[in-house]
Amino acid sequence: MLARRSLLLGAAVAATAATLPGTAAHAAAGSAAGGPLPLPRPTGAHPVGTRSFPATDHARTDPFASRPGPRELMVQLWFPTARHAGQGLPGQGLPGQGRAGYTDAPTAAVLEAGWGVAAGSLARVRTGVRPVRRVPARPTLILLSHGRGSVRALTTSLAVELASHGHLVAAVDHTHDAAAVHFPDGRLIRGSLPSAPEDWDAQDRIETSVRAADLRFVADELTARRLAPRRVGLLGHSMGGAAAAEAMRQDPRFAAGMDLDGGLFGTAVADRGLDRPFLLLTSSPDHETWARWRAAQQGWGRHLHLAGGGHLSATDLAGYAEAIGLRERWPEPLWGELLGTVAPERATAAVRAFTVAFFGRFLAHRPAPLLRGPSARFPEVEFRWSRGR
Repeated sequence: MLARRSLLLGAAVAATAATLPGTAAHAAAGSAAGGPLPLPRPTGAHPVGTRSFPATDHARTDPFASRPGPRELMVQLWFPTARHAGQGLPGQGLPGQGRAGYTDAPTAAVLEAGWGVAAGSLARVRTGVRPVRRVPARPTLILLSHGRGSVRALTTSLAVELASHGHLVAAVDHTHDAAAVHFPDGRLIRGSLPSAPEDWDAQDRIETSVRAADLRFVADELTARRLAPRRVGLLGHSMGGAAAAEAMRQDPRFAAGMDLDGGLFGTAVADRGLDRPFLLLTSSPDHETWARWRAAQQGWGRHLHLAGGGHLSATDLAGYAEAIGLRERWPEPLWGELLGTVAPERATAAVRAFTVAFFGRFLAHRPAPLLRGPSARFPEVEFRWSRGR
C-alpha cells in the first residue's frame, strides 16, 4: 500500500543522511565525475524553448512563511518555438552551449547535499533546450506540479516532451514545499514543511489547498498575459497529483487532469470524483484513496499501473540516478520503492506516451488509441480500471 512516506522525496534525503558518516553535505563535498547526462530527446515535431519568472499573489498571505507576506512562486514555461536548436538566439543564450540549465546552482547544491552525491552532479544533466525571452500564446496549457519536497526541475523531461507536441507547459515551484526555490533577487527559500506532523490529515488538507490555489493563480497570471486558453490541463506527480485533482474540483476551466502516483490526500475528490476526464498512472498497484475515487468518478477516467515502477519513475531522476551515484547512497529497500525494477528508458517512454495521448485527446482533440486498452507497445502498463471510451 502506498504510504505517505513514499510520497515524500524528502524521505530519500533523510534516509541518505542517516546512512552517511557525518552529514549528507560532507558526502557532497567532492567533485562530480563523468560526462554529460542528456535528458531523453522529445518525440514531438516542435523545437522547444523555455523561460522562468517569479509570480507574486498579492491576494494571498503565504501560510508557510516565517513572516507575513504575499505568496511568491517561481514558474518555468516550456513551449514550442519556431526556432530550431541549431539556429541560435542572439543575445539570449547562456554562456558556452547556449542551453538552458537543468536547474540553478543554489537549488542544485541543496539537492546534491541532501542526496549525498558529489557537488556538480546536476550540472552534468543537459536539457537540450534554449532559453527564449518571448513566449508565444498557445491554444493549450498544462500546469505541472511537483511532488512534496521535490522541485520543478525533476519533471523537466516530461515538460519538454509535452511542449514538443505543441503545448504550453507551466511548471510551478511550490515555495516552502519544494526542497529549494531560488528567486531572481538571490533569495533561496528552502523547504520547511514538517516531515512528521502530528495530524497528517490536517496537514494534507492545508498543503493540497495551498498548492491548488497556486495552480489557479498561475492560470490567472498566464491568462492575464494572454498566453493561456480558456481550457487548461493539470498534471501532478505525487502530492502534485492530489493538488491537480483538488484544483479541478474547485475550478471548471480545468478541462482534464492527470495524477502520477499521488495518493488523493487532502482533497474531497477521493469521495466525490470529478465530472471531467482524470487519469491515474501509478507505480503502486492500488491505494484506498484511488479505490474511493474510482467508485465516485463521474467523468471519463482511467487507472493505469506501471508494473515494476517506483514512486520516482515518472521523474527525470530515474534516468540519471545511477550515473550520479545514488545507488550507493540509497539502501536497497528505498531504491526499489522509489525507482522500481523497470528499466528507466521503458518507464520514461511509457509515462511520456500516455501523458501525451491523454492531453492530446482532451485538450487538442487528437485521436488517442493508446487510451482504449492494453497495448503491445507498452506491456508493462496495466489497465486497472476504465470509465468512458
